[in-house]
Amino acid sequence: MPNIKSAKKRVITNKKKSVGNNTVETSRKTAIKKFEKLVKAGDKENAKVALNVAIQRIDKSAKVGLIHANKAARLKSRLTKSLNTME
Repeated sequence: MPNIKSAKKRVITNKKKSVGNNTVETSRKTAIKKFEKLVKAGDKENAKVALNVAIQRIDKSAKVGLIHANKAARLKSRLTKSLNTME
């Protein structure tokens, strides 16, 4: 446990930020998994909707700094490619 006042404040703010970061990251991963499940099942219409949600969550992660902008672009590109290659 920190003894210095500013270090105590950092413990509190880090805890608050980690809760928010975990929420954003979990929702991104869940959205991607739902999309991939729909692609695997061959449901193109619902996959399009899920892709939009996944892209929104990826953009949010990049905006708040959880992932790099290039990683966000790579993820979006791969997901879109997997939708376009569906039959």
